[in-house]
Amino acid sequence: MLYGVSTASLALSLALSIQGAWAQSDMPAMDSAQHRGAMAGAPGDTTPTMPGQDAFGAIQEVVRILEADPGTDWSKVNIEALRQHLIDMNEVTLHARAAARLVDGGLRILVTGEGRTLLAIQRMVPAQAREIDGSNGWNAEAEQRADGVVLTVTASDPRQAVKIRALGFIGIMTEGMHHQRHHLAMARGELAP
Repeated sequence: MLYGVSTASLALSLALSIQGAWAQSDMPAMDSAQHRGAMAGAPGDTTPTMPGQDAFGAIQEVVRILEADPGTDWSKVNIEALRQHLIDMNEVTLHARAAARLVDGGLRILVTGEGRTLLAIQRMVPAQAREIDGSNGWNAEAEQRADGVVLTVTASDPRQAVKIRALGFIGIMTEGMHHQRHHLAMARGELAP
């Protein structure tokens, strides 16, 4: 209570005053769709642009590219293959265990996991080794094992060897711009998952 008036009474009185002032203004009434439209271009627009989940966003981006391309053959499109690949990426990124040791010119990394993670390792790591072998003067090899893959990446250039060691397993997995092209080709049905 403030001077004999409750806080609730003050709040109600203020709300009624604001409502009355709004009703007396020259502003036309808006429904919610009109309000959203008016706010979309407003300075300081706070409308979210991210889809809320990274794999969902990657798929959404690919779908938009496919829709914008009049040459898309929808009978071949395979968005589910892309989704499964993104799940593999998630498994390898978040759940694979990577034990690296220094070798001449780079790293030898034992990458292991169980269940879905193991399968993702066995699909992704050898494919990445083939993709980066020869680029930047790197030599990349993947050796399959029952519990994972041994990835060896080396370079004769000492600066590249330092880079390989600094990148470590997950950094090496990100090398190359083929990922984005690969995702689009997979979604178009041009590549096997």
